Amino acid sequence: MLEELKMIEAVAPDMLDVMQERYHILRNIYWMQPIGRRSLSESMGLTERVLRTETDMLKQLQLIKTSKSGMTLTDKGLEVYQGLEKMMNLLFGIQKIEIEIAQLFGIQRCIVVSGNSDNQRKILDEFGEVLTHSLDMLLPDDDNIIAVMGGTTMAQAAEHMGILESEKRHNLFVPARGGIGEALTVQANSVSAVMAHNTGGQHRALYIPEQLSKETYDSLLQEPSIQEVLELISHSNAVVHSIGRALHMAARRKMSDEEMIMLKQKNAVAESFGYFFNEQGEVVYKVPRIGLQLKDLQNIPCVIALAGGKTKAKAIRAYMKNAPEQTWLITDEAAANEILKGVTL
Repeated sequence: MLEELKMIEAVAPDMLDVMQERYHILRNIYWMQPIGRRSLSESMGLTERVLRTETDMLKQLQLIKTSKSGMTLTDKGLEVYQGLEKMMNLLFGIQKIEIEIAQLFGIQRCIVVSGNSDNQRKILDEFGEVLTHSLDMLLPDDDNIIAVMGGTTMAQAAEHMGILESEKRHNLFVPARGGIGEALTVQANSVSAVMAHNTGGQHRALYIPEQLSKETYDSLLQEPSIQEVLELISHSNAVVHSIGRALHMAARRKMSDEEMIMLKQKNAVAESFGYFFNEQGEVVYKVPRIGLQLKDLQNIPCVIALAGGKTKAKAIRAYMKNAPEQTWLITDEAAANEILKGVTL
């Protein structure tokens, strides 16, 4: 397919230019539908006059329809958009970017989804579909224990996962840590429960806060139900986690003003597993926690990290200096391009 596209580009580059532009318009309408013409022109950086010409043509081709609430794809438009996506990904060189990032970080694989999840939230839905496909390839036909971290990216991806269970493969989802005092829907307990439900697996909860005094910690560790879940977590053969921006995560964790100042002074840019990292990937602070530790990842066969958006590029680069080589990174085009800026492989 790629060779054929290159031949078309050689003899009729204007044809591909038109196809790419219309594909971009269809893609942006799909992500943000229903959307008005003015909002779409601002999002894409096109003049309203140029956009009007193209959307009128797409409407004539019965690929989009308009209403008072804005433009949406028709059934035919959705089919055409999905058919074009794989071809456009090849043409835009996303596969090349995936290889470059995997080599840069020394990880097993990188998967890049088109777009920027900072302002196109449907991309996180696609993260869920890609995560399902990735786990389907990686998980053995056996009894698996999958440890799951929390977070907004994880929560939205979990909602769009598909069946992973089979006659030979049974999956138990467990939270990789306790709650962290934030919204219930983004805590590891909730995210792992949603993943279990949508994939057809089972779930076990860990009903303890993440940050505890030593006395409380020691007391809870004596509880049989907690010991049982912690034992399951310690035998995980897969882990799925996200990567956060340091100060954003500190605020979500309701950390003290003194801790916030300390993180700024130490130039913390990334957070994952309760560890805060500076741009060099050095751990500058660690939140005391129950559950999976960063060092535990080295012995887990399947590790998948989800993080996207241009604003997370610096955090991804910092964390990835600590990622085990068996890691798969699922990210988006905006983060990938930002990560590779100025990089010579």
